Amino acid sequence: MPGSLRAVSAALAAVACLAAAPGCGEASQARDGTVTLGFVNGASTEFHQCLQQAVEREATTRGARVVSVNSRQRPEQELANIESLIAQRVDALIVQTVDVEQLRTDIARARAAGIPIFLTSVMPDDLGGILGAVTVDQYQIGALDAGWVSNDAVGRPRTLGVIAGAPGAASDQVVSGLKSALPANVKVVATQPGMYNRGRAKAVAAAMIAQHPTLDYAFVANEDMAFGAAEAFRGSGKKVKIVTVNGTDEGLAAVKDGRFAATVANSASALGEKAVENVLDMLDGGRPNKITRAPMQLITRDNLTDAPRYCGA
Repeated sequence: MPGSLRAVSAALAAVACLAAAPGCGEASQARDGTVTLGFVNGASTEFHQCLQQAVEREATTRGARVVSVNSRQRPEQELANIESLIAQRVDALIVQTVDVEQLRTDIARARAAGIPIFLTSVMPDDLGGILGAVTVDQYQIGALDAGWVSNDAVGRPRTLGVIAGAPGAASDQVVSGLKSALPANVKVVATQPGMYNRGRAKAVAAAMIAQHPTLDYAFVANEDMAFGAAEAFRGSGKKVKIVTVNGTDEGLAAVKDGRFAATVANSASALGEKAVENVLDMLDGGRPNKITRAPMQLITRDNLTDAPRYCGA
């Protein structure tokens, strides 16, 4: 067996033993030497698609194989996906969770099988059971958008509506960070989930502006939903300033032409690439940081050229 693969087997065996799993060491001995990563994606938004492309591209570049599955925003499907990948005897799991509460069960299943689990975007409070994570500071994303609103409102009484994503994971943290950082003069008058769906977000925005016709601002948890919200606000004849999240090419164009006031750019590609890099390095016996924070930046018309690449090589 080549030296690098011996290191992989040793690392996997060590993780399994640390987990005190039954049959410690048996899984690594049964592998045929090909490193296979299981990637559990959370949904099919542009973020999730770009994340998966980056994971698969980086793994191929590094000579590893990826089996990708999608939980479609359902916690029970996430667990079923993890159990399926465990049954396929993957060498490690990379998980973009749909529900932070679900992570406890996910991690327990992986530990019991002696398979390292690595997370993207969010992480549990207890880091002892995971191989590592590449995360986005979701609270800071919300705080950055809240900072723009605060500076724009400059102490005047203003109202804001929140169109969240799907309950349970990253969206909850972003909204919490936003609300915590808003100044006292900006009142949140409505909060509804858009479920990362443009059509649903448009309907939510239409109902929101009908109920609050003097709405000043809207925070929308991703740019795809923000386009739907913008259509609804324009259709009502109301001028609502939208702050959002992603930094896609289309989103940056909307910032440039004024449909969005600001967006928080964070690269889905960089997140996926770093996750694979760290997982494979750890399996080879390397010691990259267990937790890596992905960069992010508030983007307005004034600094559009500073936005990082969102998707693609």
